Amino acid sequence: MISIFKTVDSTQKVIHEYEDGCWVNVVNPSEIEIKTLSQRIGVPVDFLMSPLDIDERPRIEIEKGNIILILIRTPHFNNSEKIQYKTVPLGIIVTENIILTICSNNNDVIREFVRANVRGWDTAKRSRFVLQIFSRTALIYLDYLKQINQNSSEVEDRLQKAMKNKELIELLNLEKSLVYFTTSLRSNEIVMERLQRTEMLKLQPEDSEILENVITENQQALEIANIYTDILSSMMDAFASIISNNLNVVMKFLASATIILTLPILITGAYGMNIKLPLQDWIHTFSFLAGLSLVLSIIIVLIFIKRKWF
Repeated sequence: MISIFKTVDSTQKVIHEYEDGCWVNVVNPSEIEIKTLSQRIGVPVDFLMSPLDIDERPRIEIEKGNIILILIRTPHFNNSEKIQYKTVPLGIIVTENIILTICSNNNDVIREFVRANVRGWDTAKRSRFVLQIFSRTALIYLDYLKQINQNSSEVEDRLQKAMKNKELIELLNLEKSLVYFTTSLRSNEIVMERLQRTEMLKLQPEDSEILENVITENQQALEIANIYTDILSSMMDAFASIISNNLNVVMKFLASATIILTLPILITGAYGMNIKLPLQDWIHTFSFLAGLSLVLSIIIVLIFIKRKWF
């Protein structure tokens, strides 16, 4: 799907033809759409294909000195998947006249611009637009990190009440999401620092300050992701130890109960044999054996309590 937007009098409008100063948003394009874009805009096909690879890593490429591909990884939330928080590649292609974004799905970051939820952005200011995409990406990372932390706290509360594999798997999936985030944030930071060192986008002085702020936001998100990763990893280890300890307690209790029941079973089993036994003709034999079994069981229980085996 291809959508074309242009800022006219500070208002975002949808247009139907490629114009100077417009923004082309491409979502999961077909091969025909890719070829048409390449011919109409003059963008290399590989620039359009690279962001569609889900495993593509962040980087910057330049073609013919005036076409720049900036590839970053952006956060993505999908409630229907086991691992709800992932990252996906987003391609930002900057030419002399237009800016193009391309992604394999409806990108969470670009959605904010499509809905005009970002203040002060203009499709004609291509360099500023790129920095605003970076900034919005870092902010969404921070927002999703808060959600991951909240989800992990809720799972921890449920896990304390009932030690089940379901909660442990949820924590494991959250830990995987944090690994995706930390890896992507670190790679995005390298891309931003390269833009800061070079003059690819020909940034204005105020844009350079924005880029510094964006790098700071990205570093903050990376630090938070690292902290949450360490906390979640420690939590997983702690709960694994607790579950193992609980299993040992259960096995210890069952072993103790088996020992307590063994002596009464031995006594009653012996008097169940068809041979001559002491007291077998006594009228109170049953009561005596039952009392003896009870006394022995109580003695064993007291011994276990004294040794703190219960």
